[in-house]
Amino acid sequence: MLDKTVLIIRFHSLGGEDISMISGDFDGEQGALEVIARALDERRSLVLTRARYDRETEMNGVVINLANVVLVRVSKTDSAEAGQYL
Repeated sequence: MLDKTVLIIRFHSLGGEDISMISGDFDGEQGALEVIARALDERRSLVLTRARYDRETEMNGVVINLANVVLVRVSKTDSAEAGQYL
């Protein structure tokens, strides 16, 4: 089995703070964008099985309610200038 790419996924919500997750659930940026876009289109939550929140040390399962998310950025690096937007 191939190792998954570690990505930083930043969720910008309609109100409240942005949430940044580190995820090993996807093969790359494009694959992550496609899965997230599909979840948004289908109005369902995004399930990550290998994610870390706010630099936690252990990978955990996370369910993200996308109902109030207005922007998602996916990047291989944690930089304000890098990444692909959805």
